[in-house]
Amino acid sequence: MSVLLEANDVVVRAGPKTILEGVSLDIRAGERIAIVGPNGAGKTTILRVLAGHLRPHDGMVRLKGRALADYPAGELALHRAVLSQHVGIAFPFTVREVVAMGAGNARGRAVDALVAQALTEVDLEGLGERIITTLSGGEQQRAHLARVLVQIACGEASHGPGLLLLDEPTASLDLRHQLGLLRVASRRAERGVAVLAILHDLNLAAVFADRVLVMSRGSICAAGAPAQTITEPVIDAVFGVAGGVCALPTQGAPFVLPHGMSLR
Repeated sequence: MSVLLEANDVVVRAGPKTILEGVSLDIRAGERIAIVGPNGAGKTTILRVLAGHLRPHDGMVRLKGRALADYPAGELALHRAVLSQHVGIAFPFTVREVVAMGAGNARGRAVDALVAQALTEVDLEGLGERIITTLSGGEQQRAHLARVLVQIACGEASHGPGLLLLDEPTASLDLRHQLGLLRVASRRAERGVAVLAILHDLNLAAVFADRVLVMSRGSICAAGAPAQTITEPVIDAVFGVAGGVCALPTQGAPFVLPHGMSLR
């Protein structure tokens, strides 16, 4: 798989405080990466850097071999799509209208078909004409997922598979829709889209990701397959939690049953 995006020695500061310290990573086409770590570890900050929303103080990010900072906003939107943690809609748009925003100014039958397909994938096919603010928080999150699915599909048509960045996408979803969202993301990866998701649930990260990046205090402290990174020593060192890590008998993926704070 070819490298779609790479970050080298990224540093971000906020006044005297260093938020990210020398973070380097790469994401390959068709790969599913989960970023995990405690609150304040720098997860959302690195995602904002990779999305082009925040310029690092030092280091370089390249998307498809080109400096991320060199992309105009409109062109960048055709190569990567971002599902933010919180998205506010102040006007009475319908769900269908919000999802269609993923296509930018494009309209027509092809866009209508993409919107319909995305609504079906996120289990909102019957709610397209509802005003989005009348939906539950989880339903609104799924509508915004549908919007970024339309965006990534529009970019894929002209520029090939792109990058999908998801910031805590399962936070407001019930268990069924958490799994459904990760299934949708995995389908995009099967088509060559690189998917990076910030996840708090280590068990979801273990069953979803090809690679897990564990962040702590602004740095990546562990990286590798779930079985290499979701381990009792890592959980103890990073989260300060004594966890019982077992393995799923069918897949071999680790799962975590934390049973107490560590004694450190």
